[in-house]
Amino acid sequence: MKKFILSILIIISIIHISAGQDVKVSSSFDSTKIFIGDQIKFNISIDQPSDLKLTLPVLKDTLCKNIEIISGPRTDTSKGKNGRIKVIQKYLITSFDSGRYQVGPVFAETKNEGGLKRFYSDYSNLEVMRVRIAPADTTAKIFDIIRPYKAPVTLGEMLPWILIIVLLGIIVWAIIRYLPKFRKSDTESSVFIPAEPAHVIAFRDLERLKNQELWQKGETKKYYTELTEILRRYLENRFRVYSLELTTAETLEALVKSGFKKNGSYNDLKTVLTGADFVKFAKYNPVASENESHFQTSWNFVLSTREEEIVAESVPEHTGDKEGKV
Repeated sequence: MKKFILSILIIISIIHISAGQDVKVSSSFDSTKIFIGDQIKFNISIDQPSDLKLTLPVLKDTLCKNIEIISGPRTDTSKGKNGRIKVIQKYLITSFDSGRYQVGPVFAETKNEGGLKRFYSDYSNLEVMRVRIAPADTTAKIFDIIRPYKAPVTLGEMLPWILIIVLLGIIVWAIIRYLPKFRKSDTESSVFIPAEPAHVIAFRDLERLKNQELWQKGETKKYYTELTEILRRYLENRFRVYSLELTTAETLEALVKSGFKKNGSYNDLKTVLTGADFVKFAKYNPVASENESHFQTSWNFVLSTREEEIVAESVPEHTGDKEGKV
């Protein structure tokens, strides 16, 4: 009787041990049907004892012909009952060819002293379908030809054009900013000696401007334009200050750099050029006394800054002249 009971216990333990070593491998898709280009997961599941070491080969590129692997595997492990664990591997797949496909069994294997043992899954089926654009009976309705799809422009595609535009902008800015200076330096390198003294030319032009009576005829802006041009040409001939392309501030700065002192003559020139800017750019309408005052101030500036060696020469008389030199 005891031997019988012992035999039964041994048989039960053997059955329990063999059940504990049982391994189940399964494989399946998230869905059995997809459209061309859709993406789904291919799952491999292993139910095994926790103390059993299994190796699962890594799938690459394709599961079978026309079913492509996009990414994976991503492996998750969870604990089960009775000392078992569950291992799940997931692959992201797609297909661009319609048809019915069957993926062969996948396996997990273990190797020990007794040799190599493999555990296989079942076959996995997938149907890849085409998208139906028109109904089966095309005579029921005529569809327009679909225009090509315009994908949105990305920052990477725009970046080269942005850099080209910025570069062109820098080149244009550099040309505008520095080309006049290069021209000016070329002009300065070739010293021009006028046929007549600078003050003689300036006095003659001032007399001509006075006789035109521009501001009396309502042409105030033209009057101040010609008045400042006479003074700027005088600065060029007398002090080599090429101010025809300079602003008032740049002209005064260049004059000081040439050695001119900030005295009464400097203030006279500043008054005329600044007053002319108000008329030309701010649409200021001066009264008659201001027009006469600016003319007299211009005359006095030329008179007080003429070259010393020709002071003895005759100078056209003008009411309100005042003597002076640089």
